[in-house]
This record gives sequence, structure tokens and C-alpha cells, in this order.
Amino acid sequence: VCIHHVRSCHSVRFIKSKYVCVFDKSALKFSHQQRLFRTSAVSCGQIVQFKLSDIGEGITEVTVKEWYIKEGDSVSQFDSICEVQSDKASVTITSRYDGIIRKLHYNLDEIAYVGKPLVDIEIDASKGVAPEEDVVETPPMSHEEHTHQEIKGHKTLATPAVRRLAMENNIKLSEVVGTGKDNRILKEDILNYLAKQTGAILPPSPKAEIIPPLPKSETMPAVPKDKAHKIPGPVSRPIVFSGKDKTEPITGFHKAMVKTMSAALKIPHFGYCDEIDLTQLVQLREELKPLAQIRGVKLSFMPFFIKAASLGLLQYPILNASLDESCQNVTYKASHNIGVAMDTEQGLIVPNVKNVQVCSVFEIASELNRLQLLGSAGQLGTNDLTGGTFTLSNIGTIGGTYTKPVILPPEVAIGALGKIQVLPRFNGKGEVFKAQIMNVSWSADHRIIDGATMARFSNLWKSYMENPASMLLDLK
Repeated sequence: VCIHHVRSCHSVRFIKSKYVCVFDKSALKFSHQQRLFRTSAVSCGQIVQFKLSDIGEGITEVTVKEWYIKEGDSVSQFDSICEVQSDKASVTITSRYDGIIRKLHYNLDEIAYVGKPLVDIEIDASKGVAPEEDVVETPPMSHEEHTHQEIKGHKTLATPAVRRLAMENNIKLSEVVGTGKDNRILKEDILNYLAKQTGAILPPSPKAEIIPPLPKSETMPAVPKDKAHKIPGPVSRPIVFSGKDKTEPITGFHKAMVKTMSAALKIPHFGYCDEIDLTQLVQLREELKPLAQIRGVKLSFMPFFIKAASLGLLQYPILNASLDESCQNVTYKASHNIGVAMDTEQGLIVPNVKNVQVCSVFEIASELNRLQLLGSAGQLGTNDLTGGTFTLSNIGTIGGTYTKPVILPPEVAIGALGKIQVLPRFNGKGEVFKAQIMNVSWSADHRIIDGATMARFSNLWKSYMENPASMLLDLK
């Protein structure tokens, strides 16, 4: 009885129960076929170790927060494998190959190290997916990291999402001109290339669809006043008393805060505080809030604060600068990437809205909604959390009026906003009226910023907030 063309088999058995014999590898040297045979679990694939790649920012270790696969699952290229969290951001690791997951090297909440195996994947070596040395040595790719591809001797930089977009549209990356850093190919580059091929006209970046306001009869019903100002009760958590001290390692965003704040306190800070009358802004927001809701965007005060800060930075660019470590050079940032401090379950994070100087208030609000949604889910990427040039912290959402914010290096200034209070004030005629008052606290790097500059910037920002219509004169 013979067997034809069996690879990597450890045993071959008869189907019929009366044949109990088991052949070993040495017996499989015959050249005829026998239909009464079948092979057991044939494994003709190649096991490769999928290593955790360098995700940049000097990160050497991450915490495994969630596995999207388990041992035995089949994965395809660009499928999500797991989510890891560093002290900078959360990153989703995606698969580079088609194959079957054979081993997970880490459990949840364990520390994974860059360059070490993350999972073992069995790939079909007969398909020639990649050379063996490339399969073993090349680490997986995350959404935010720079990845390389050799095309006719030319090194192309692009993220997996961009590569996938190019693949879906049958576009060769070697034919696309990258406009990012180090000629990196961006999503906009793919869309512009596609537009040239099809003759379509595409915007440089996706914009939110503007929907005209509905008639009054179709607008959202007004919220009753007795329900509009209900104060939510405190969220109580069960108190567990163990009677023992507990020591935990500092990880994730808390670890980042330790590093950043330690560096920040080397900066000579000075503070400046003022009071802002937001009565007109409160009225304006109430008028615009239903229109924003129709467009699917929640409109808070923060977009107005951010846009006014950007208009002020145009007049005082020293506040949107950075100082090198040797304190010899000042770099004036062209983009206004304004960070917003957020309190999350993972700790304090500061994502930033990119290029505020060219964004409308509505676009800022839309981007803030996205960042807040990702921040609450712990899914902010490295791009969202890096590159900030100026920061605003809205401590008033929790409570408090004044604070002393700490500068986030390499930035040189930061503002903290207190809660809005209804307080009595006097008008020009000496009459008492009800005013919506908010306090603002600024901190600046006294090595390159003097008190007069900070005061003038604050006064300009204050004028925009107290007379929001005046912003229309400077909007571009």
C-alpha cells in the first residue's frame, strides 16, 4: 500500500477500523496511490515570529490592552491583531501577512517589548508571500508608524492605511509623490493622484458636510428650563478596604505625565490671571448650538476659546514657539496645533487640534468631538497626541476658578479656563446686571516671554471672547 505526495506528515492511518497500522516517515517512499488512506493534520506552512515594531517617540515597551484574535484564528493583511498602550498613545497593531495565529506571547495587561515576538503566525510558504528572512526579521506595522517598502531601489514611506487605500484603487506607490515629512505618502496624496487619473476634483482634506437648517417646525424641541440645569450627582464607587498597602508600577499615560512634568518644572514659569465676561458668547452659542446639532456636532465653548487663541497667536507668534535645550534658538511654529487637556480613565491626556489657523469654529468643534470620543475609549493615536504648539486646559468642567497650569515642553505657554459663573457686575452707568463670568489663568516660559507680551495676548483673547462678533473681522 503506497502513498503519493505527502509533505510534513507525522502519521498516516487507514480509514477502516480493521487496519490499525500506523506508518512512520520512513515508510512513505512508494509511488502508487491507495484510496483507503487519508492524512492527519498536515502542516505545510511556515511559522514566523511577528515582532513588535518600533512605534517611535523612543518607546521601548507597551502594555497589551486588548487582543482582537486568539490562537487558531485566521488573519489577513491589515487585520487588527491587538491594541497596545504606551506612555504616549494607544496603537492598534495590524497584521502584515495572511495566515493562522499559532501563539500569543503575552496576556492582557502584560508588558510587551519592542523587537520581541508578539505572536507566532503560520503562513503558507508555497505562496511566496515574502522571502524567509524578510518574514522573520520585519516587525508588524501599526497605524501611526512609518513603514518602508522597497520599489525598484526606491524607499517609500506610508502607513498601512495609506497602503491599503492604494491597493484597493490599484495604485503603485512608486508612482505617487509624497508630500509628508521625508517624502512620506499621505492619504491626501493618494486621493489627489486618483483625482488626476479620473478627472475628479477632490478637496485637500475631508470636510464635514454642511446641511442647511430645517424649518422651525422640524427643529429639535427645546429643553425645558427645569431640566436644562440639573446637576448630575457624583459617581460613587464601592470602597474596598483591604487593610494592606499596595504597590503598583507607574505605567501608560501616568508614566508619560511623570516624565513630562519633571521636565516642565525645569522651566521658569510665571503666571497671569484675568476675568472674562462671556455674556455675549453664551448667547451666541445658544443660537448656534441647534444648527450644530443638525449637522451632527456638539458645540461647546471650547471651539470659540481655541479659535480666539489662534487669532491671538497670529499677533503674538512667540507664544506659539519652542526653545531648544541649549536655549540658543527659538523656533516659531507655522501651524497652530492647539492641545486640549482631557481627564480620562487612563489619566491626563492632551490631544491637539491640528492647523487651527485655517479651521472654522465648526470644524474645530467637529474635530474636538472626534478627539473626545477616542479619548474616552482610550483609542487616541500618536498623531493626535504629538505635535502640539499651544495648550488650553478647561478645568472649569470639573470645578474651580483659578489654577496654575504647568507648561508642556517643548511648548512655551498654556492657559487654564475656570468655570462659568453667574455673578453681579456693574455696567458703565453704575447699574448692577447679571454677567456670565469666567476666570482664565496663563502660564508662560519666562526665558523668552515677558509679562507685557502675555498680558497683551490675554487682552486680545479677552476682547474676542467678550465681543465674539469681532472675530469675524480677523477670520480668513
